[in-house]
Amino acid sequence: MAATEPNVDTLPLIDLSSDPFDLFTKWMQDAEASELSDPNAMTLATVSPEGRPSARIILLKGFDRDGFRFYTNLESRKGRELEATPVAALLFHWKSLRRQIRIEGTVAPVTTAEADAYFATRRRLSQIGAIASDQSRPLPDRETFERRIHEVEERYEGKPVPRPADWSGFCLRPERFEFWQERPYRLHDRAIWVNHGKAAWEVTRLYP
Repeated sequence: MAATEPNVDTLPLIDLSSDPFDLFTKWMQDAEASELSDPNAMTLATVSPEGRPSARIILLKGFDRDGFRFYTNLESRKGRELEATPVAALLFHWKSLRRQIRIEGTVAPVTTAEADAYFATRRRLSQIGAIASDQSRPLPDRETFERRIHEVEERYEGKPVPRPADWSGFCLRPERFEFWQERPYRLHDRAIWVNHGKAAWEVTRLYP
């Protein structure tokens, strides 16, 4: 059944009294009830040592007041860029709700225990793929990758698949949130929460 689209004429304005983590949680819950596929999908933007940006869609795998967590091969392009320049931006876009959230902040590696715990929850073939794939590096042909997958399957047949040392995660610690709600005639509602290392967030509504 198709998701019911909201009536944008009756959407409430963003509540500036909200805590940004609480508001994110509420909007994510709305997305989980509305989006047909992967409500936790987000754009991750990183920057190279030369200052060139790159972006890709990945999945959010956990969040709390310490930050937003995602996982990758550490030798992938995003892994190498985050190690060299540990700042990033996230963008969530939920078309069915006509909402966006932008989050910017610093990035740090997750703990070994966190990486192990999440890796253990992955489907077995995904675990095998994490070992077989030299993510982001040249692949001569698809058959080479399929052969490596088969070799890893045979190696760990009947045994748990261990997390490879070059596969782990990162946690983005927010310094800025922007919440965006579409409204008719491009008269959108926008608000930002900014933290300059203080206990309280500074909140400002923006022109659309």
